Amino acid sequence: MSSTESVSPHDVIVCACGTREYTAGDAVDAAIFRGELEPKWQAFLRHVAAEERADELELELDESAISAAAEEFRYRHDLITAEETEKWLSNRGLIFEDFSDYFARQYCVGAVDEGFSSEHIGYMSAAPELRHLFLAELILSGALEDMTNKLMWRLAALCAGKEPTPDAIAAEKRKFLHRIGIEPAQLAYWLEEMGRDSEWMNEMLAIEAAYWAHCDTLLVPEARQRELMALRLPLTRFEIELIGLESQDAAQEALAGLLRQMAQPLEIAARRAGSLFHLDSDQPSASVFQYEIHLVLSVRPVVKKSGSCFAPRYLLRQLVRHETFQSSAGHQIIPLQPRRVQAEQVT
Repeated sequence: MSSTESVSPHDVIVCACGTREYTAGDAVDAAIFRGELEPKWQAFLRHVAAEERADELELELDESAISAAAEEFRYRHDLITAEETEKWLSNRGLIFEDFSDYFARQYCVGAVDEGFSSEHIGYMSAAPELRHLFLAELILSGALEDMTNKLMWRLAALCAGKEPTPDAIAAEKRKFLHRIGIEPAQLAYWLEEMGRDSEWMNEMLAIEAAYWAHCDTLLVPEARQRELMALRLPLTRFEIELIGLESQDAAQEALAGLLRQMAQPLEIAARRAGSLFHLDSDQPSASVFQYEIHLVLSVRPVVKKSGSCFAPRYLLRQLVRHETFQSSAGHQIIPLQPRRVQAEQVT
């Protein structure tokens, strides 16, 4: 967000598209258009009611808990000094009082056990002071950033794609009227309450139509199939069992037994990683050791289209280079003779 001096948080510039700049108020109004603001507004009214109820009960606030929450926020946003925090707030049109009030309200929500109800106040009819508190909560909670991202996605879709067709615009208008719950004849009055005009409405309809048109080109069966194919390797999982053997001959015999007994060829192939582990009796707990192995297995087994499949040998080389494995007591790698394992192609 841009630096500002003594500016209202509603007027802080949060993004730009071409030469047009958009403020926090624009991001909030766009969320109203999408029908996404009301749940956040109702949650905020409940927070305010909890704070008022705490004042009525003369509840003593836990300053240490509030300070801890504020410190955690500063740590998360890399705000080390008070000066950095003040600058961060100033860039968003806020002051320290907004900052401390926000965490006090959050504390009251959890501290007030008694039932209480919030006032039924509409966002557009709310007092400017209440709107200011609400926007401060959106900023500090990260909700405004999410709203800004959604506005930017839609603006980008409009810039990157073709102009929406009249039919697409009309369809988005019907969705909007249904979403807000008004009739076409009431639209002018609704815009007046919002402090917006028909030009703003046309822009919102255009970016919404462009965004969903772009989504429709991506969220198709072919695109999903391509995505799944790309994720096939990272989503592959297999388990490693550790077997204590005394010699290479014993290891070869154990492997031959596995190849004969296993019902699933692919599972056999995955288990045949090219080596077996020999672990002495003073090896650390199996559960801990296996956990450490799973941390190293960032490379997944590769399935060859030719009909043979195997786990790559460099997987074991990665494993034995791992710090935890090297520090374990008494271990050695017993190489096995290569064997070709036939397997059916798995889709």
